[in-house]
This record gives sequence, structure tokens and C-alpha cells, in this order.
Amino acid sequence: MLQLVKMQVETALFFESVEQIYARVFRTIKPRTVLPEITVRFRKYANANSRIRLESGQLTVDISDTLEGAPAPIQEALAFILICKLFRKAPENSILARYRRYLNRADVRRTLHLVKQQRGRKALRDPKGQYFDLCEMFEDLNLKYFNGLMARPQLGWSLRPSRTTLGHYDPSHNVIVLTSVFDAPGVPELIVRFVMFHEMLHLRYPTQHKGARRCVHTKEFKDAERQFEAYEEAKLALKKFVEERR
Repeated sequence: MLQLVKMQVETALFFESVEQIYARVFRTIKPRTVLPEITVRFRKYANANSRIRLESGQLTVDISDTLEGAPAPIQEALAFILICKLFRKAPENSILARYRRYLNRADVRRTLHLVKQQRGRKALRDPKGQYFDLCEMFEDLNLKYFNGLMARPQLGWSLRPSRTTLGHYDPSHNVIVLTSVFDAPGVPELIVRFVMFHEMLHLRYPTQHKGARRCVHTKEFKDAERQFEAYEEAKLALKKFVEERR
């Protein structure tokens, strides 16, 4: 009986348009609110990001075209996530898990990776800054911790001096970017080296995907990070640096 009900629900989902899915989910979340006119558009984004807005009785949803072929249950999950976000509600964990499992599928990750490579642009500053040369720093750390065997990715300083994202490794473009906040007088070299080392470890220990879980910093990653010379000192210095600039 339960299997029959499940099949009926899946069949109903199959024949719904994406707009009908959003209308149904909207009524579920806001049953006493007048249903707005709904427009769903698939856009050529460089990632799987989606946007939603409600203005003057018009609900507009812009979804990455990488999700255009996603099954109806995934469109439904995204509808719940976006409409809940619109009204500052928390979607159910099962809904989030369903969507994340789909994005973590190997074939979907491959598609997103290729799309980001083709459409995404990585704007960054020259790695040779006024106070620190990221190429020299990379090679020094490479020799010290990786026996000089790590192939150097593209390196650069961020265009904007971010105080929240201190560094990141982008596997789609094979690039390490450090915040330009670091390239300034009085910044301890220790913390710049520590952040660079952290990002280098992302090349050695890629993100792991298991079902709906995405593990960026694995146990192996954390163990390797502790091998950094003056690890505790670097952590404290970095924490102090961040707190002083809040």
C-alpha cells in the first residue's frame, strides 16, 4: 500500500511543470497567502546557484541551467529550500539531504566542474605583491613539506581585501587565492605562510563526497595541517589578526 502511494506521488510529480511544483510548494508553506504569479527561468550560471524574489505579486525564480534536467523530486526539494529562504523558514533536514545527495552525485559534480571551467572567470591580482611573493612562498613550502613534488597551481591575491575569506583553493580553475588584506605592512609572515599551507593541503586532500555529506577537512587533512612548524603559534596569531580587523 505504501509503495503504491509512493508511486502515485512520483507519477504526479513527473507530470507537473516546474511552475506547478513551485505553486504547490508555495501553498504548502504559505497556505493563507494569495498565490503570486510564478515565473521560473533557467539561466547560464557558472555554478548551481539559484535565486528567488517576490515583488508586486510576482514570484521570480532563476535557476542554473545545469539543474534544468534534474528529476522532479529535486526540483521540489529546491523549491522548498528557496521558498523557505524567502520567508526565513528552515526547510526540513530530509529536503536538504535530498538536494545535497543529488549535487554530490559524481555525474552532477562532473557537469558542474566543467560548466565552472567554461563559464567562470577567475579574476585575481599578480602573485608578486608589495610585501609577499606568493610564488616564492609556495615553492618554499613545497620543498619543506611536500619534497618539492607538488605541481604549482595558478596563484594570486584577491581583488578585494576580504576579511572573512582569507584564502581558498578553486579546483575547477586550479588556483589558490589569498586575501589581499595579507599583503600589507605589519602582517606577520607566519600567518600568510600558514594560510598558504592550508590551501596547498586542499590539493593533496581533495573534498570527499558521501551521500548528502561533503567533507572538506578530512581527518587526514587535519593531521597533515598539524605538521606545520609553529602550528599552535600560527593559529593564535591568525585568530588575533582576524579579531583585530572585525
